[in-house]
Order: sequence, then C-alpha cells, then structure tokens
Amino acid sequence: MDLALWLAAGLLAVVALTGGVSKAFVPREKLAAAPGGEWTTDAAPGFVKGLGVLELLAALGLVLPAATGIAPVLVPVTAGCWVLLMVGAMIIHVRHGGAGFAVLNLAYLAVAAFVAWGRFGPVPA
Repeated sequence: MDLALWLAAGLLAVVALTGGVSKAFVPREKLAAAPGGEWTTDAAPGFVKGLGVLELLAALGLVLPAATGIAPVLVPVTAGCWVLLMVGAMIIHVRHGGAGFAVLNLAYLAVAAFVAWGRFGPVPA
C-alpha cells in the first residue's frame, strides 16, 4: 500500500510540475493556442501564473514532506487541495468545451483522493 501511495503521489507531482511550469513560465497566448488551454484567454495573466505557482508548490508538497520526514501531514493536505483544484479545473474545461480534459482531471482527482485517504488513514506518511 505504501508503494502504491508513493507512486500515486509521484505521478501527481509530475503532473503538477508539468502544469505548473507551463502556467508559470509559458506566455498566456501560447497556452491559449494549446489543446486544453483555451480557458486562459478568459483568465487574467496573474491568475494563470498564480495557478502555476500553486501547482509547483503542490508538486513539492506531494513528495518532499514524506521524503524528508518534515511535516509529513502536508502530503495528504496537499492531495486534498489537489482534489479541490481538480474540481475547479473540471468546471472550467466543461465550460470551454473540453469534456475530455474534464475526464482527465477526474482521473487526477481520483488519484489525489486515494493519496489523501491513504496518508490520512491506513498508511500515514
């Protein structure tokens, strides 16, 4: 179970890192032209960059606390926050006609819920 939770948290960390780097450092116009990025045309540049920074922090929060043993409770807290972020992402993608991306966000939400449940419950970090 511990291995499954580490793999799930690692997968989410890679997703968060990738999304965070793109939102924080790629120009909004380029993001808007990419599949799934249409929503950025309606969002303020600061909002998009802020989401990117939050995703970068999530990438760290999903792995580092458990790896270092410093405040490991932050892993399930971060996973719970990721669940909320994915709810918002699904709403945004559905509003912009990206049902496929909403389904992908639902999968990420399920993985994050698994990490939060596992680390809060049966296998503390």
